[in-house]
Amino acid sequence: MTSDERRLHPRKQPRQVRAELTRERILTAAAHVFTEHGYAAGTTNRIAERARISIGSLYQYFPNKDAILLELLTRHLDGGMAATDRFRREGLPGALEEMIRVMVHTAIGNHVEDPHLLRVMAEQGPRAPQLLDQIRRNYQERVEFIRELLDAHPEVRVADTDTAAKLAVSTVELVVHQLVAAPEPIDTGRLENELVGMLTRYLRG
Repeated sequence: MTSDERRLHPRKQPRQVRAELTRERILTAAAHVFTEHGYAAGTTNRIAERARISIGSLYQYFPNKDAILLELLTRHLDGGMAATDRFRREGLPGALEEMIRVMVHTAIGNHVEDPHLLRVMAEQGPRAPQLLDQIRRNYQERVEFIRELLDAHPEVRVADTDTAAKLAVSTVELVVHQLVAAPEPIDTGRLENELVGMLTRYLRG
């Protein structure tokens, strides 16, 4: 592990319930602090104060605020992959439009809870190698899953399902992320309807 990787790596992995609760308090506090004050002013002192622990206790778990933000980013990515895994297990609606709607609705839900924090994570989060590798793997897994769906669906008319899957995954990810995290509020219901309509028309040819 390089010095940069150590700088971003959590120092203490909880083994007891109390330690896990403390770690969760730090992460919850950090999410609030970054949202309210921004990343530059979201110091570890503010995070510790919000979590109601000493700064020394915070440093037992995380070496700095970069490591805390990296953990929040990782959890956000894990939430997206958990949804894909659930779709694989439980299946999706048979109609193409409804299938796309479920996926778009889920993607919006994964972003809408705290768009200000999402913007902080996207614009100022550390670009650690392990994070970039996770982003790449998550993207590849989602593309593979969507391509399998498109190949088997009778309503799909696009010839190149590999490219279509990449376009669908990238479109949902980038559009939802950018619009939900934008400073100006957006009606997520309208966003969902327009995005579902656009992708459905494209895939039906």
